[in-house]
Amino acid sequence: MESSIRMSGPENAPWRGIPSFRRIDAQLGQVSDLIRRSLAARRAAEDLTPLLDHLNAHSGKLIRPGLVLLAGACFETPTEEHIRVSAMVEMIHHATLLHDDVIDDGHMRRGAPTVNRLWGNESAVLLGDFVLSQVFRMAADLDASAARIVAQTAIRVCEGELRQVGQRRNWRLSETEYIEIITEKSASFFSGCCRLGALLSHADDRHVESLARFGLFAGIAFQIADDLLDITGDETRMGKTGNSDVAKDKLTLAVIHLLRTVEESQKTQVRAMLESRNASRYELVDMLRRTGSLQYARERAQEHVTQAIQALADLPAGDARDALVETAQFMANRTV
Repeated sequence: MESSIRMSGPENAPWRGIPSFRRIDAQLGQVSDLIRRSLAARRAAEDLTPLLDHLNAHSGKLIRPGLVLLAGACFETPTEEHIRVSAMVEMIHHATLLHDDVIDDGHMRRGAPTVNRLWGNESAVLLGDFVLSQVFRMAADLDASAARIVAQTAIRVCEGELRQVGQRRNWRLSETEYIEIITEKSASFFSGCCRLGALLSHADDRHVESLARFGLFAGIAFQIADDLLDITGDETRMGKTGNSDVAKDKLTLAVIHLLRTVEESQKTQVRAMLESRNASRYELVDMLRRTGSLQYARERAQEHVTQAIQALADLPAGDARDALVETAQFMANRTV
């Protein structure tokens, strides 16, 4: 990739908080512009304008598009096709967040009130559906193999979310089962992004699979870290509703380790704390810290980062591969 950096998009673009994305700043600006254009209300649907303006005004760090672009850049300069697919995966992510906020009764997202808080659950669900319908429209112009990966990725994410909902209040959920769930609902998405980027750059099958494995392990690390932030993070700094996993009886790796670690006589107390709507969040964090559960989860995230980096061993050396390594480390180590 070119060593000179051409800045694109607003000065405070969220993706600039990820140092490794400086190499693809211009392309991420194009992705952001395409999303904005794709989610502009038609004149016949001007009632959608406030909702779509709100969605466009509070974009995320574009981690998934960044993975598409960096995976592709390992082999060639990203093309317009990379930009289009990057926009599509971020729009799928938009839709899942809109639906998640309804499911979790989230009130804050990316430092602003959620759509469901401002306009109600019906509008949030339907807006998510609208965003997905725009993805379907864009997918019609994709190569069949790329479109198939997009569809398969979306299916796996939904399957993982459904499985997680089905395991609520299952205080016997094992670590293996937890990893399987987050692999489906989150890591498979990152894996699909890396696979798409490599495929669009005409990488050979061996390199495509290496990048898909990278995305899978990095995605597992990301979700473990995200679950930790949900418990330990400052809601005002995170910019989203905190403690939603615990409040919705979703087990995370730290909590699974806690239940596995404490004496049998304490398990009832811990379960009561998890089920109580009045329990102190700080009391739970203190218990997770004292039992080493927070540290255990952080270490497991790092182990998956190591596996992700190892998956890149046979890729061509260069800035793009280095940026993927940095991105995986960022995904596991972020504090906000």
